[in-house]
Amino acid sequence: MDAALVATVRRFNRTVTQRVGALDDEYMAQGRPLGQARLLWEIGPGGAEVATLRARLGLDSGYLSRLLRILESDGLVTVGPADQTAADGRVRIATLTDAGRTAWADLDERSDDLAVSILEPLSAHRRERLVAAMAEVERLLIGSMVVIEACPPGDPRARACLRAYARDIARRFDGGFDPALSNPVHDDALVPPNGVLLLATLNAEPVGCGAVKLHRDAPAEIKRVWVADTVRGLGVGRRLLGELERYAAEAGATAVRLDTNRNLTEAIAMYRSTGYREIEAYNTEHYAHHWFEKLIEQ
Repeated sequence: MDAALVATVRRFNRTVTQRVGALDDEYMAQGRPLGQARLLWEIGPGGAEVATLRARLGLDSGYLSRLLRILESDGLVTVGPADQTAADGRVRIATLTDAGRTAWADLDERSDDLAVSILEPLSAHRRERLVAAMAEVERLLIGSMVVIEACPPGDPRARACLRAYARDIARRFDGGFDPALSNPVHDDALVPPNGVLLLATLNAEPVGCGAVKLHRDAPAEIKRVWVADTVRGLGVGRRLLGELERYAAEAGATAVRLDTNRNLTEAIAMYRSTGYREIEAYNTEHYAHHWFEKLIEQ
């Protein structure tokens, strides 16, 4: 990694933490540090599952438990089973007390005041530049938080992604999408050594997927590449494609190929811009209009 890039990121981080008061013992003069304040905010008036809070904030279970105990001891939060009648109580919910809701409203107001204090010294033009830059930084940071890893096709998260993929293409294909008319992709084809299914997650929630099937005497075949609307435009699709190509290359493939529908214009543009060339049809996929291939280095 370029040392100058790393230095710039570190300098940015120092400036931001100082400007927003992350180093203060009492964040925004509320009598509690930033970690506690942020957790209080994320619980919110509607409450939240503890597991969701852990994933959303990227916190270690032990640290999250300590923060919750502090907020409980301050009378701001209660933590209990989601279903009071449940025997195991494994799903726990954090809920604000009346005092917690008052503290949350105060934090909301102080957060607005902090934002105003950042913008107020600037001219109108510089305010617009800062806000636009913040929005861009936020999107890029979200993209960097997406994790891509292999996942068994039977995993509930993988199933959810594949269902979302089917819904998406049904909406976009001419005449919809009937799985019975499409060439099947069986689960056993997406587990090593036959292939792999990759899952993209953001805060532990599935936001994309892609698969590759390995063939002994033919190029590897990429299937089911899908990215949720919430992370489109953040490079997740290209990352999935690159990881699938890398897996195929490490398995010994010298080329990958895929088919796609003419209505998936963004996907077609991505394939062409990443080195895929259009070829003659290599299968009888009912919904395919274009077939692509790319040579890959082992």
